[in-house]
Amino acid sequence: MEDNSREYNIPELYDVENDSLHDLALLEEYADSNGLNIDLACGTGRVTIPFAEKGYRMIGVDNHEGMLTRAEKKTKNSMISWIKQDLKKLKLDVTSQFIYMVGNSFQHFLTNEDQDQLLQSVHAHLNAKGVFIFDTRFPSKEELLQPETEEYWRSFTDHLGRKVDVSTIAVYQAVTQVQSYVTIRRFQESDGSILKTESKISLRYVYPAEMDRLLASHGFSVVHRYQDWRKTALTKDATNMVYVCRKR
Repeated sequence: MEDNSREYNIPELYDVENDSLHDLALLEEYADSNGLNIDLACGTGRVTIPFAEKGYRMIGVDNHEGMLTRAEKKTKNSMISWIKQDLKKLKLDVTSQFIYMVGNSFQHFLTNEDQDQLLQSVHAHLNAKGVFIFDTRFPSKEELLQPETEEYWRSFTDHLGRKVDVSTIAVYQAVTQVQSYVTIRRFQESDGSILKTESKISLRYVYPAEMDRLLASHGFSVVHRYQDWRKTALTKDATNMVYVCRKR
């Protein structure tokens, strides 16, 4: 799997860019109030920490040490265990009734082997009939057939109070179904100067029928397939896919 870690090397910036909790309500419908819940690719604990604050016992797993360090600094909640591991080779001492992976993290698994190993790891750590929920971007033509030129995406204020303008350059490789992005951030400094940074990230896209077969081949039944966290049925106009799966 390619190294996408540079995109996450400033965890404080990640928190500002990704502060939404739009996925929490649906996830909580399946959370286990009696046992452990496992948050894969937990990052800085965007979802892990709110769950723990509601009284759920949590394990947050990520392979990025800086993100986990930031998560630990954000809370001293004893309901959370933070663990650094490769998600493709999970070796936790417990199993769970509920595992989830959000933030479109499934797209970091770029090859068939990567996806196989991830799903095998999840299956091995789920109890019988346990639930696995994850999301991934929908492979729409608007998403994949973007011009290979810089395009403005969004603006926000960062953790240091600077305005940040974000743009991207996207190149899609149809054979591998991998989209390579260059993310360009322009930080407006207090003296009026502009600090420009670039980071690269590669994301794998999976088509719905392909995903259904992939999950079935690894021992999962698809309970629900939505296009957003509000439980909207998946349509051709989707931008995301949310899968609710059960271990067979």
